[in-house]
Amino acid sequence: MWSRENIAVRWLRLAAAFAVAASVAACFQPLYGEQSVAGGPGVRDALAGVEIVPISAPNGSRAARLAVELQNALAFRLTGGGPRTPTTHRLDIKLSTSTSQVIVDVQTARPEIANYGIDVAYTLVDIATNKPTLTGTAFARVSVDIPGQQQRFAQTRGLRDAEDRAARVIAEQIQSRLASYFVAPG
Repeated sequence: MWSRENIAVRWLRLAAAFAVAASVAACFQPLYGEQSVAGGPGVRDALAGVEIVPISAPNGSRAARLAVELQNALAFRLTGGGPRTPTTHRLDIKLSTSTSQVIVDVQTARPEIANYGIDVAYTLVDIATNKPTLTGTAFARVSVDIPGQQQRFAQTRGLRDAEDRAARVIAEQIQSRLASYFVAPG
C-alpha cells in the first residue's frame, strides 16, 4: 500500500533529481551552436574561417578528380553551404589512395570485390603566426563491386561512387577533429 512516508520520500527524490539537473543544465552546449559558453564566436564561425588549400595531384588523373571532390566536401562541411567568415586558419592536405582486391573469381582470375582506400595527412596552420596548430591523419576504406568485362561503364561508375563515398567520410572526420580543436585548443 501507499503510505504517506512512501509518497513523501518519492517526492523528495524527484525534487533532488530536478535540483541536480537544474544545477548542471548550463554546463552543456551544442558543439555547433551559435555562441560559445564564454559568449564568443561559436565553432560554426571558426570552421567557416578555415581556408582549404587546393590539394595537389597530377592533372587529369583520378587523384585530381578525387582531390577536387574532397576539397568540395570539406568546404561544404566547414561552411554548411553558407558564407565564409574572415580567414583565420589554413588547412593543408596530402592525399594518397590504394586499391586491393578482396575476392577474385577462381575461374577467370578477375577481381569481383575490391576495397578502395584514401589516406590523408592534414595540417591546420594559424594564419596570424604561420605556425601549425594541429596535425592529423584520416582514412576511409569502402567496398566496390566489380562487374564482369561486359560492364566496363558500371565498373568505372562503381569506382567513382566509392571514391566519392570515401571523400565524404574523410571530410566528416576532418570536420569533427577541427570542431573539437576549436572547442578546446591544444
